[in-house]
Amino acid sequence: MNQLKQKYVESTAPALKEQFGLKNVMQIPKLQKIVLNMGVGEATQNPKLIDEATKTLAAITGQKPVVTRAKKAISNFKLRENQAIGAKVTLHGERMFEFLERLIHISLPRVRDFRGVSRKGFDGRGNYTLGIKEQIIFLEIDFDKVETILGMNITFVTSAPNDEQAFALLEGLGMPFRRN
Repeated sequence: MNQLKQKYVESTAPALKEQFGLKNVMQIPKLQKIVLNMGVGEATQNPKLIDEATKTLAAITGQKPVVTRAKKAISNFKLRENQAIGAKVTLHGERMFEFLERLIHISLPRVRDFRGVSRKGFDGRGNYTLGIKEQIIFLEIDFDKVETILGMNITFVTSAPNDEQAFALLEGLGMPFRRN
């Protein structure tokens, strides 16, 4: 079992149950999935960027990404319907906990002037989204082979009914939030 998952089972889950006065074990918030999304708007002019985004996400997660396509044509952005404009990966189970552990302990501390992640990324329903400006913070990316710097959104989907419980869950798992 992954160390982070073991930490959740042994210490975080019982602490959350006690903190929020939950009576049933099924009410304890848990991490359901992590979604990595890389929107590549410049791919309308340069289709090779989609290939780079998929290779990057595959290297980071160890899973083949899905290419996302435009739903509608928007002439102001030179965007055609069904044109490739990004890539995404959804992680569940062991891969999810392995990725989260690498993100917290290795990748986030590599961000320039890192003081913690913002507390403002919650959506009101217990999900948290984190934006990363450069994909080169991940060790799996070879710095010399990167042609363009691409950013990504990482969304943590939890079973928590509100932001307070989701914050306690992510903080219990070790997410380094800023002290505002």
